[in-house]
Amino acid sequence: MGPLMLDLAAGRISAEEKELLAHPLTGGVILFSRNFESLAQLQQLIREIRAAAGKPLLIAVDHEGGRVQRFREGFSAIPAMGALIEKAGGDNNIAGNWAEQFGWLMASEVLALDIDISFAPVLDVRGISEVIGDRSFASQPEQVTLLAGRFMQGMHNAGMKTTGKHFPGHGSVLEDSHIAMPVDKRAESEIRSLDMQVFVNLQQQGVLDAVMPAHVIYSEVDKLPACFSRRWLQHILREELKFDGAIFSDDLSMQGAVIVGDFEDRASAALGAGCDMLLVCNDRAGAIQVLDRLDTNYPHNPRLSAMAKSSTSDLQQLQQSPQWQRAQQALKAFYAD
Repeated sequence: MGPLMLDLAAGRISAEEKELLAHPLTGGVILFSRNFESLAQLQQLIREIRAAAGKPLLIAVDHEGGRVQRFREGFSAIPAMGALIEKAGGDNNIAGNWAEQFGWLMASEVLALDIDISFAPVLDVRGISEVIGDRSFASQPEQVTLLAGRFMQGMHNAGMKTTGKHFPGHGSVLEDSHIAMPVDKRAESEIRSLDMQVFVNLQQQGVLDAVMPAHVIYSEVDKLPACFSRRWLQHILREELKFDGAIFSDDLSMQGAVIVGDFEDRASAALGAGCDMLLVCNDRAGAIQVLDRLDTNYPHNPRLSAMAKSSTSDLQQLQQSPQWQRAQQALKAFYAD
């Protein structure tokens, strides 16, 4: 399984994309809303992806709920995670039960389409970041830990691995790393006691399977964004926190990655810092540059293999199951006035 995760332009695979999928460095595909027309079309697209790759391949999607849910028609409308505690009237038990049900529901429906992982949940503590906003469970690390932990347990119950993002925390910077280079000037001690505490707690609980670092410079810790920082990924995440799961870079085409150089530089820096898989999306030339210039002698990486789904259920059978029906009742209760 190679270290590059790329995207597709539309709902069908082009001849060029078939070649890219078969490349030895390609190990994954991330799907977007533009790749979805209908359930039948998506199932066919995924069959074509796996056939074109001709090798083990991770298929991923950002399907958090709320405004970040790539597939709509035929899928349950998972709410934004930040709405749970408010709708529960501040009751952690009600919000936690919803979080676990919705984590299971999201993961089960995605798995039923033969997709391995949804990059979820967001573990950022809610602060001034608008791009995070209600994607975050709460504004206090203890509450984020509680609710995200229940959501992750639901994902595990469905058979999906979890990906916590955006390490060590994106909530306290205003700039959006998609279009700017965010700099968090807080002291390391403050970052550790607030944002990073969620990752520490969930790592200790054993529910954190993968991490996606932030394209944020924490200037009191390192001059490089976390995604390219050996201090953050090797010294703190691996050595100090004892995290041994997969590390997925955030999209290397984002503005927050430009500081490192061209796509070859970004890919080399991210791998050198400790990322296991690199996302290059919405820039085909950039993805090709990475494939052309990186060493194809990439060793087997068991961390990536461990993220693959263990089984796939049929969507129709899923929707007839008692657990899916219970999750629908939970959704109905959530949306009730």
